[in-house]
Amino acid sequence: MKLTIERAVLLRSLAHVQSVVERRTTIPILSNVKLEAGGDRLSLTATDMDLEVVEGTVAKVKAAGASTVPAHTLYDVVRKLPEGSEILLDSIDDADRIDIRCGRSRFTLPSLPVTDFPVMSGGEMAHEFRLPAGALRSLVDRTRFAISTEETRYYLNGIYLHQADHDGVAVLRAVATDGHRLASVEVPLPDGAANMPGIILPRKTVNELRKLIEATGSDVSIALSANKVRFTFDEVMLTSKLIDGTYPDYQRVIPVGNDKQLDVECRAFVGAVDRVAAICSETSRAVKLSVANGTLVLSASSPEHGSASEELEVNYQGDPLEIGFNSRYLLDITQQIEGVNARLDMSDAGSPTLLREVGDASALFVLMPMRV
Repeated sequence: MKLTIERAVLLRSLAHVQSVVERRTTIPILSNVKLEAGGDRLSLTATDMDLEVVEGTVAKVKAAGASTVPAHTLYDVVRKLPEGSEILLDSIDDADRIDIRCGRSRFTLPSLPVTDFPVMSGGEMAHEFRLPAGALRSLVDRTRFAISTEETRYYLNGIYLHQADHDGVAVLRAVATDGHRLASVEVPLPDGAANMPGIILPRKTVNELRKLIEATGSDVSIALSANKVRFTFDEVMLTSKLIDGTYPDYQRVIPVGNDKQLDVECRAFVGAVDRVAAICSETSRAVKLSVANGTLVLSASSPEHGSASEELEVNYQGDPLEIGFNSRYLLDITQQIEGVNARLDMSDAGSPTLLREVGDASALFVLMPMRV
């Protein structure tokens, strides 16, 4: 293999694939990125056996071939080379190493056999549909904060993507919960997604996917089977195993009949919560909401840092109420509300609260209260 490639082009692709590679692994080949050159293309592949990313890019190929090199080392080398430079990659003389040349700089990195590199992306996918990148970004961004990190309930360690029904309309819904808060966001069901099985996307897959789709404006092709999913767009293909488990019936924790409705200007509310929470201790993070007669008072106190309070004008229907929330969880949710006004449907100080944007039925959030 011998090729030349612009530093910026190689760095962009390496940045996408190298983050999949674990820093510590007992299998040496998994520390490497696979480079395959042919025609006028260079393909880069990285995997951790649960997740695989393949990205193609333009290169001037002088001799076709393939090699594998340490992913993080190659990324660090390319990142530190001068901007605007051109890089020569050459493994044509020796299968055990790859030479990297750029101006007066020269590096020699060890190589492992390409035949040892695992392949994940094969296999049949029974269901396939396309989703606009903006819709996929919204599904991920507005739910991933609620993914559980508790390993014992592994089936909550991801986003549950499935077909659902909203007032008789078929939708594609993403749900995440950690037992303290729940996020549910939906988009119209794409063509081809009917009868798809519900799948649980692992946390690492969600985070890597979000980085990859950051700048694309293309539709994303989503293909899935019972145990794998594949996302394809531009020149990128991400293949991942799914979490093998049954997602709980999340509908049971979404409250119905909460009769105390509070509407508040969202940005003002977020700012007030953030300011009051500044004096919260690391252990409690509790903020109390006291609402009556069109006024909301947010307050917090801690023995070490003192106390704080702030008043907001709100539109409130119901009897006076005091309820406490974890300030970080409350901020996580309210920051996902994109419109002007947020609505809190409450029942009492011990029951879950339903939060959503006024006029937007596509997203809802549930937050459990805490004692204050």
